Amino acid sequence: MSEITQTGFFGRFRDNIVESGRSPTKSILGFFLAWAAFFFILWVMPLPEGLTVAGKATLAVVVWACIMWIFESIPVGITGMLIPMLLVLGGSVDKFPKAASGFTTPVVFLCLAAFLFAALMQAAGLDRRIALSLLNKVKVKTVNGVIWAMFGANLLLSFIIPAANARAATLLPVVNGITKLFGDTPEEQAGKKAIVIQTLVYGSMISGMCIMTAHLPNLVLVGLFESELALNLSYFDWFKLQWPYLGMFVLTQWWVQHYFKTRSVGIKGGFESVQTQYRELPKTSQTEWLILAVFAFIALMWVTEDWHKIKSHNSALIGLSVLFLPGLFGFKWKEVQDRTIWGTFLLLAGALSMSAAMGSSGLAQWLSDLIHPIAVGHPWWMILLILMVGTHIIRLGMLSNVAAITMLAPILIALAPKLGLHPVAFTMLVSDTDTFAYLLPTQITAAVIAYSSGTFTMTDYAKVGWVSILIAIAYGILVMAPWYAFMGIPVWDPAAPWPFH
Repeated sequence: MSEITQTGFFGRFRDNIVESGRSPTKSILGFFLAWAAFFFILWVMPLPEGLTVAGKATLAVVVWACIMWIFESIPVGITGMLIPMLLVLGGSVDKFPKAASGFTTPVVFLCLAAFLFAALMQAAGLDRRIALSLLNKVKVKTVNGVIWAMFGANLLLSFIIPAANARAATLLPVVNGITKLFGDTPEEQAGKKAIVIQTLVYGSMISGMCIMTAHLPNLVLVGLFESELALNLSYFDWFKLQWPYLGMFVLTQWWVQHYFKTRSVGIKGGFESVQTQYRELPKTSQTEWLILAVFAFIALMWVTEDWHKIKSHNSALIGLSVLFLPGLFGFKWKEVQDRTIWGTFLLLAGALSMSAAMGSSGLAQWLSDLIHPIAVGHPWWMILLILMVGTHIIRLGMLSNVAAITMLAPILIALAPKLGLHPVAFTMLVSDTDTFAYLLPTQITAAVIAYSSGTFTMTDYAKVGWVSILIAIAYGILVMAPWYAFMGIPVWDPAAPWPFH
């Protein structure tokens, strides 16, 4: 008797969903809900006042995509690929090349090049070597020492691995190797929780804020500023604007240390474990040195972009062409291909296409008109506070930072002039707080990876996370807003001349 006969036709569907690692109920419910919402908005819902027909069609696609992302009904890469098709068939955009504009932007090529660099480094084992070398160098002996050393590893890997979830996945086995040596006393268990949450979640996200290619929402914002406002931010410009976010790690470290009471908790055998793993590493190969040399060249090109005028995406592609010179490496293409995050790349391209359609169809403008009455009449800091808190409420049901920023950023850009605020500073400040959605592990992929370690509970995460969110909001208003003003884009001055060239 066949397996389909044994389980039934619909039972086989359910088994396939389970085997893919998803919830059958959640996946199927989200799938039908997404399509029902799409056709309802497109065919049944009356045209809202002030919204164009194309804007309503774009709204249908946005709602469809958000539901698919929230329920994880289909892979995110497939969602990204379907967005241009839905934009055309729904009537948002008249021609497919325009609907798929996100697939041809410079930002998406920069992203793909960064993914391929990461794949090469993972194939060569450089990612793990960097993390273990740093831990071995600083000779960590306490919980706090591990956390600070791993933050250094996170920061270094941010130049190499272009996604917080990928960095968390890279560091997970190293962190697990350390935490396994802890005992079961309450102090040691608390130490493990602090290490995993602060390293794999907070460290991955905060370090990613500073490097343009280290966090995909960064690329969404840069692409939107270029397409909607005709304003360019180079790789180095982004770093100059965002590096003060590193200070937020100091505050979250103080809070996590205080909450879990890890100041005096030492690691029994922890450093010896690092030394053992480090000694087991093979000698640095010629391949690894070549990869590092090429990447150093690309990093130098990014930093000196204002001088040589070669855009960051072209510099990345030049480096990529060097890395794939015939005979330079012994990797088979499949080794690189299998490590490249194709699904996330397609998600980013589709998300950029949808963001562009939100602007061109008038949907972003219409949504900003709805939000405007809530924020108007308040001082700039209160407007930021209202929008930041609202962002964290919206993020309770969403896993993807890219999805959230894709939906939010075009609205913020359209809302800024209505509120008399600088569009770039305002959009970045509110969008950046989305990165610190720390209330539930299901809000951030890196947190899902950290949760898989089994060291902390949902309650542990939420109790430490809500204060971390408040720290992030306060940091954005009290530290980052003044810093942006110092750099020439005060959030309270919409007429400030663009300081970057």
